[in-house]
Formats: sequence, structure tokens, C-alpha cells
Amino acid sequence: MKKFALGLYRFSSSWTGTILIVLLLIFFVAQSFVIPSGSMKRTLLIGDFLFAKKFAYGVTIPELPWIGLKLLPDFRGDGHLIDGPRPKREDIVIFYVPKDRKTHFVKRCVAVGGDEILFYADHLLIHFHEGDAYIRAHYPEKKIVSALGKLWVVNPYMDKYPGIQYKPEYNGNSFDMLLYRAREVDMKPVLVPELKIPVYSLGGIPVNAFYKKVEPDHYYMIGDNRDNSEDSRFWGSVPYSLIIGKPWVIYFSIEYRSYERVMYGRGGGRDHQALSAVCGKLPLESKECEAAWNRHRFSVRWDRVGRNIDRFQFEIPKDD
Repeated sequence: MKKFALGLYRFSSSWTGTILIVLLLIFFVAQSFVIPSGSMKRTLLIGDFLFAKKFAYGVTIPELPWIGLKLLPDFRGDGHLIDGPRPKREDIVIFYVPKDRKTHFVKRCVAVGGDEILFYADHLLIHFHEGDAYIRAHYPEKKIVSALGKLWVVNPYMDKYPGIQYKPEYNGNSFDMLLYRAREVDMKPVLVPELKIPVYSLGGIPVNAFYKKVEPDHYYMIGDNRDNSEDSRFWGSVPYSLIIGKPWVIYFSIEYRSYERVMYGRGGGRDHQALSAVCGKLPLESKECEAAWNRHRFSVRWDRVGRNIDRFQFEIPKDD
């Protein structure tokens, strides 16, 4: 036993052993990711570097980091070597986007297989597949509405997670975008008479909401920054086979975006809220504001470093 332990120590101390151990950790335990967009802003920020639990939802098929090359065949057909727990409602999840199966996104799971969703301006309504009795038992009456012969919970997660918001960084909102792209989005335009909200016309057909029933073993992922999020509403539910893991801890956070990016969204990530916080009373479209942002750029957000995501998401964001 002593010889085995000594041999294992020597192997782990070698370059080969070190590389193998690191790869095993990345494959099966934890992997580093960076937040590249503002779709989870105020819960997770652009420039947050985080470790993800790779084992949170089973053991995924190992792949080389950054390259995305699978090292083993998908024997089970579900993207995992070993089955595990499925994402639950409210979980923040890292996954591959169904439209290309290569790009990883980080969003909140708002609905699971069998759940039904209605979406209109600033409102996400969910009929949980457990039924009306479950909804009455778990949600106050003020958050419940009746429509289409069943009960729906209005914005079920906003009271619990302060980072969830509807604050578009452009002239419009995500509902307007769904109307504009109605023929290519995942949700179906519908008319719900019980909802006393504005009615629009799509090709002469009256519409006031978008509807979706989530497929079995699929998960509907929507960003907390909902009016600035490309998510399941646009490209569909995420199957279990594309689930990677769960954000764990932020190990580094830096503000690296250029003035052009936060001001005009060039390259993605328009963020006038952050710009206003830095520039104060200065006009946003001014050289003085640009200079102030450039001094702020590349600053480390030390207050986020080392924070556990599960606890962090319940705190009221400082930019409120």
C-alpha cells in the first residue's frame, strides 16, 4: 500500500500525471466558464469567471475544453455517461444551445417537461404540470390567474430572485421581438381572451401572447435579464443531452468591455445602467463619459470573487 501511494504521488508530480489529473477534474468535476453576454445581468455579469459543477446533472461525455471534441461516443444517446438528476425549476444551468450544439449558454430554468408557458410584455405565466391543486397549494392567490381553462402563476420567480428584470437596452422589449420574429421563434402566437391586455394583429390574426408546452425531458431556459436575452423563447427547449452543469462559484470577475460595447452594443453587451453608474451626471454620449469608462475598464470586481452562486443570486443587486 505504501509503495502504491508513493508511486501515485510520483506520477501525480510528473507533467503527465498533472495534465491527466487536471483533465479528469475538467471532464468530471469542475470546469471554468466565462459569462460572455448580459442575458443574466444583475445575477451574473459579463466578465464573471466561474467554475461549474460538471456532476450536478449526471456525468457528461468528456470532451477537450475549448475545442469541444468528444472523447467517447454517446453510448446512451443523451449526452451523458451516467444519468443524474434533471435540472429543476429555478436552477441556473450551463448548457449547449440547441441551434448549434456548440455554444454554451447560462440561463435560468423556468419550466420543465409538461409545463405550459404564456408570455407577454413583462409577464411570464406558467401552468405547472402538477396541476391546479399544486398551484393553489404553493402560490398566493394574488399571483394566480385563470386562463384557457386552467390556473397560471404570474412571474413565479421574480419575488425570490432580485436579479430577474425587464429593462430593455433598446427601443422595445422581448415581446416586441417575438412579434417581429413570430415565424421563426419557438413560441406560438395565441389569443388569450381572459388576459385584459393589448391585442396585436399578425397576418390578420389577433394575438396577445405567446404559448409553449415544454417537451418531455426538456427544459425551458430564460435569462434573468429577460428583455436582453436570446433564449428558449427564440430557439427552443433544451434537451437533457445538452445539459453541461450548474454554476458553482465565481473565482474572478473583471469589467473588460469597451465604451463602444456598453454604449452602442457593438460586439454585444449594451449596458447603459453600468455606464450611468460610472459616469454619474455626465451625458452618456460624451467624451468625458467615455474617458470615465476607460478609467473604470479592466477593474476587478473584488466583491464578487469567491462568491457561491447559490447564495449570491438571492441578494439585491447593488445597481438597483
